[in-house]
Amino acid sequence: MPTDLPPSHHPTPTTEQERSLRAPGSMELDPNAEGVPADETSRLIASNKVEGTAVYGRDGEHLGSVHNFMVDKVSGQVAYAVLAFGGFLGLGESHHPLPWRSLRYSVELGGYVVDIDRDTLSGAPRHGPGEDPFRDPAYGGRLDEYYGGRRAPTA
Repeated sequence: MPTDLPPSHHPTPTTEQERSLRAPGSMELDPNAEGVPADETSRLIASNKVEGTAVYGRDGEHLGSVHNFMVDKVSGQVAYAVLAFGGFLGLGESHHPLPWRSLRYSVELGGYVVDIDRDTLSGAPRHGPGEDPFRDPAYGGRLDEYYGGRRAPTA
């Protein structure tokens, strides 16, 4: 989130090799960065690049792909990645929100890894395309109860 700090609080380069990557208080990415697309940096990625990313179980089995993710409006933190699971060409597909903390990106697989198998995922709270279960304030609690503080795999 951009902040409006007085100019004296903005970091300034200390040597000629260092330079500010963006104007103070802006979210503008450095247009001079070489080899880094405008929608991705070494630590950040645009939401449209996350959507469609494959999701695998710990055993490497392809479970589905990230349909979208849900962001907490107050904290600005991603709360859930909604996994598109099952179906063929979008028909019969179901959406399974997974706690964001349960996903770990694997460079080797080119996708996210979760410590969930197909059977666990099949029994998880889910919804169909076009449905909005998050309108029910208790839905997030049911997800958290089902997944029980599950964290991303470490290996």
